[in-house]
Amino acid sequence: MSLVVLVGVSGSGKSTFARTHFAPTQVISSDFCRGLVADDENDQAATPDAFDVLHYIVRTRLKRGLLTVVDATNVQWEARRQLIDLAKSQDVLVDAIVLDVPEEVAVERNETRPDRDFGAHVVRRQRKELKRSLGKISRDGFRRVHVLRGVEEIEAATVVTEKAWTDRRELTGPFDIIGDVHGCRAELEALLRELGWEIEPGGVGASHPEGRTAVFVGDLVDRGPDTPGVLRLVMGMVAAGTALCVSGNHEQKLARALNGRKVRVAHGLQESLDQLAAEPEEFRTAALAFMDGLISHYQLDGGRLVVAHAGLKEAYHGRASGRVRSFALYGDTTGETDEYGLPVRYPWAREYRGRAMVVYGHTPVPEAEWINNTICLDTGVVFGGKLTALRYPSREIVSVPAERVWYEPARPLTAPGYRDPGMLSIADVQGTKHIEVRHGGGRIKVREENAAAALEIMSRFAVDPRWLVYLPPTMAPPETSRLDGYLEHPAEAFDEFAAAGAGRVVCEEKHMGSRAVAVLTRDATAAEARFGVEDGSAGAVYTRTGRPFFDDPAVAGGLVDRLRQACAPLMDELGSDWLVLDCELLPWSAKAEGLIRSQYASVGAAARTALPEAIAALEAAAGRGLGVGGLLDHARRRLDNAARFRDAYARYCWPVSGLDGLRVAPFQILACEGRATAATEPHPWHLDLLSRLDDPLIAPTRHVYVDLDSAESRRAATDWWSELTAGGGEGMVVKPVTMAAAPQGRTGESVPDGGPEGGPEGGAREPRAEKARTGRVQPGIKVRGREYLRIIYGPDYTESLDVLRNRFLGRKRSLALREHALGLEALSRLAEGEPLWRVHEPVFAVLALESEPVDPRL
Repeated sequence: MSLVVLVGVSGSGKSTFARTHFAPTQVISSDFCRGLVADDENDQAATPDAFDVLHYIVRTRLKRGLLTVVDATNVQWEARRQLIDLAKSQDVLVDAIVLDVPEEVAVERNETRPDRDFGAHVVRRQRKELKRSLGKISRDGFRRVHVLRGVEEIEAATVVTEKAWTDRRELTGPFDIIGDVHGCRAELEALLRELGWEIEPGGVGASHPEGRTAVFVGDLVDRGPDTPGVLRLVMGMVAAGTALCVSGNHEQKLARALNGRKVRVAHGLQESLDQLAAEPEEFRTAALAFMDGLISHYQLDGGRLVVAHAGLKEAYHGRASGRVRSFALYGDTTGETDEYGLPVRYPWAREYRGRAMVVYGHTPVPEAEWINNTICLDTGVVFGGKLTALRYPSREIVSVPAERVWYEPARPLTAPGYRDPGMLSIADVQGTKHIEVRHGGGRIKVREENAAAALEIMSRFAVDPRWLVYLPPTMAPPETSRLDGYLEHPAEAFDEFAAAGAGRVVCEEKHMGSRAVAVLTRDATAAEARFGVEDGSAGAVYTRTGRPFFDDPAVAGGLVDRLRQACAPLMDELGSDWLVLDCELLPWSAKAEGLIRSQYASVGAAARTALPEAIAALEAAAGRGLGVGGLLDHARRRLDNAARFRDAYARYCWPVSGLDGLRVAPFQILACEGRATAATEPHPWHLDLLSRLDDPLIAPTRHVYVDLDSAESRRAATDWWSELTAGGGEGMVVKPVTMAAAPQGRTGESVPDGGPEGGPEGGAREPRAEKARTGRVQPGIKVRGREYLRIIYGPDYTESLDVLRNRFLGRKRSLALREHALGLEALSRLAEGEPLWRVHEPVFAVLALESEPVDPRL
């Protein structure tokens, strides 16, 4: 992530050098930009406009963190200065590569190129400017200047990229991240022992038997009783590779003082100077070199963790400039001072929305608290507070108390006063958003108009958002069946998973109900502790769009209580006081009775009333010798279809009074305490545990496993599906046995399904979608029976199979993949203990993708 500026006269070989050592997309040349704006790369009159374009492209690439090479003469100081300033504005480093060839070589090369019609005097002028530059180019502001002299040296050169010093993303931990120590050696040793570290004799290092790595957030020195002891211990750990350390502002100031620079001796600096004066010269020299070598921040664990002394906003992660280092060491100040004369810090963490966890210190607080995805570990040990560490990735906070007040604070320790992590803000979901997801990678875009529609639904209809930790994804059907009379058949689902490399799949009965998510806690105390719900409730059951199933609070609360009782043995087995389950609530009519009466029963009743009259009239006409035989056969088929349609939806209805008649069919454990991977455990784990629930409320999820390499196994599963659907069942869902996180579909603008609720699962109608398939593995494929599909496509859909076979599923499949990735992201954030707004972000995105877009101005 840097800018490379090529410097050399026309004909020095810059373009050839760039083509040899860099990718074509990395090189931006002035000639190319002249061609863009003038259709002539040699039109010198277009040079100002060309460089405007060049600077814009370079700025955009650097903003996106891409290595960029500028191919222009750059022999003039002003041209180089503009590029250096541009790199600094994007907080990236800039190197220069100077190609210094003899004048006659450059002239000769230009003469062989018909497009170079300028004379040798131009090269001579550029050559003089280059010679004047070489003596001072190293002071221009480049990190490094590489000067290649002569054709042979240029042709023999190699270019090697190197990682930034801040880039340690290959280190995955586990880490013990330790807050500001401020010379409190005894407390540091006590904390290390509490964390399981073994300290070497003499305090010259430490190691952990489990191979953990310590990461210090800076401010090792000043104020406390033993700055040399702290430095000796940490320096030994860093030298041994068992620790990393970033610079704090106190290390920087102490190093400046030891280097003889003029600094204001305050804030405990004198204590460090006095303590170090009593140490051997050799140790002071080593300590100074150590502090001088500390960097601003580290990116760790694939970029998921950032450690900086005063924190770091997302735009600065992995970048390098004076501005970035200043922020990392001091934070961002408002320019004001408080009543104690100390600078007022800008609350950057309150606005932080980055995916990377940022761990920092600098500003002492009474307790280490999560603020969005950041945490401050400076708990004021030197002021009589405590020394705190964060175990990563488990997020466990470990502290030891201070032995005493070593230094009186200039102001009392106060809580940061930032946003309550459990508080939702409309700003979190308004406008166009790009949600980072780890399962499938990349970002998923939610358009502003879809977010506006989802916000309307969420505001008016959703359950208490503290329970709203997950929304299930839509599910795509298989490719159209090739069998006569069928639109969907298991064969296509089996073929698709086999082609994707899945050796085994599980076929789960698709229940005749409504998709439900159940969030259950053992009691109200657990609900308050885990979900922050303080109204005495102990759970919620809601629809796939986040709405409560029942308007009557007594029925809703009674269902939660019955489910908690039924699932208590499961909580005991998992050692968890709470569960999140993916379920079906039966019957469908319990939720959709109004929809059935208005949309389905009315159609069935009308058809069974009108069609017999039509048949009677046609029979009478046929008896008079009129040629209506075709119409009569068609009407009779339609009457038969209407009866089948009525039978199909009637199977989803049975009497329900309060809780009597309700059943719940759980088929997946989405989350529980202590098992971050619950949602991605293999399906047999889920089905086995859930099959042990023994309560009249619980309906089992019948299932069969299929070896896709076995024709017999496929045939047995197909026969099972045929029996289910012939008996009135909806069908089945086919899933890979091992629930590897399915990669997401094409990112970009969301495309909602469109249409009202149109089926027993409460989902949208089948989309009229684009022809292109996503080519990704689906997390599940629903295969529905012939008769059930009448509910989706209408009583007479079997009369139009040729048309329906042309349905395109690319949009539905893309939507299913994106929503699946968002759901797993929400569950991951929940399991990791992230604040509510972070969990709610991908949940809301699922709802937005399912919502019809509306003009956000409305």
